[in-house]
Amino acid sequence: MHTPWSHERSRARTLRGIGRPAPRLEPHSTVDVVTEPSGSPASEPTEYRQHRFRPPAGACELLLVRHGESAPARRDVPFDLVDGQGDPPLSDLGRWQAERVGDRLAGEDLHAVVVTTLRRTAETVAPLLGRRPDLAADVEADLREVHLGDWEGGQFRVKVAEGDPIAVRLFTEERWDVIPGAEPHDTFAARVRGAINRVADRHPDQRVVVATHGGVIGMVMHLATGCRPFALAGADNGSIHHLVVHGDRWIVRRFNDTAHLGTFSADAAPPT
Repeated sequence: MHTPWSHERSRARTLRGIGRPAPRLEPHSTVDVVTEPSGSPASEPTEYRQHRFRPPAGACELLLVRHGESAPARRDVPFDLVDGQGDPPLSDLGRWQAERVGDRLAGEDLHAVVVTTLRRTAETVAPLLGRRPDLAADVEADLREVHLGDWEGGQFRVKVAEGDPIAVRLFTEERWDVIPGAEPHDTFAARVRGAINRVADRHPDQRVVVATHGGVIGMVMHLATGCRPFALAGADNGSIHHLVVHGDRWIVRRFNDTAHLGTFSADAAPPT
């Protein structure tokens, strides 16, 4: 049985495969009831269509965007650090992905944009903000990426590529904190939960774009669904994820929507 978001993701893949333009994010909807014609003695509805999701009153819709691909890591040239975390800029491919995100979201009903303290998130929403002068980016520091301890500055990529035993253990146990000095699982979960709730509390009945990181999106999905910690940790660069927050209730509507990126291969050079 498809969940609503898995169905929409499948639909997005189908549309990409046949070359159709990316779909707009669907507006709010509800149950349609068909009643008897005016003047009929029947006062009860005669047909009930299938339920179509509508966010509860006061809920906030978050469009979580994973930043575009960042510059490659080099063993001998670590990334600049911001508060102890690697802060690479977007690569050429990442800037192309950011443009596609801007194209996809520019026409949507948006009320705010949120970024983290790491520049790859601000660079990812820059094209969107250029198309939407009515919006400006707010910073939510607690939506920054998980802290990777001794593997910051790009070393995480090197260790994973080399099959380091700790990297193997990390993915087996599904915990970032097996890395020496890395952020504890419960601490990371608490700050992500708190940050999501703060953004939602500031924007009831509004839709907000949140540019954030792969580890954060994986944690959001874990907290929202109760899935394994890394079950939904593979968000693509430039992907969109739709979360509805209503008090303590988090509802996932989309995961890893990349329809706006078309059939473009991430291993190729950006289109010219």
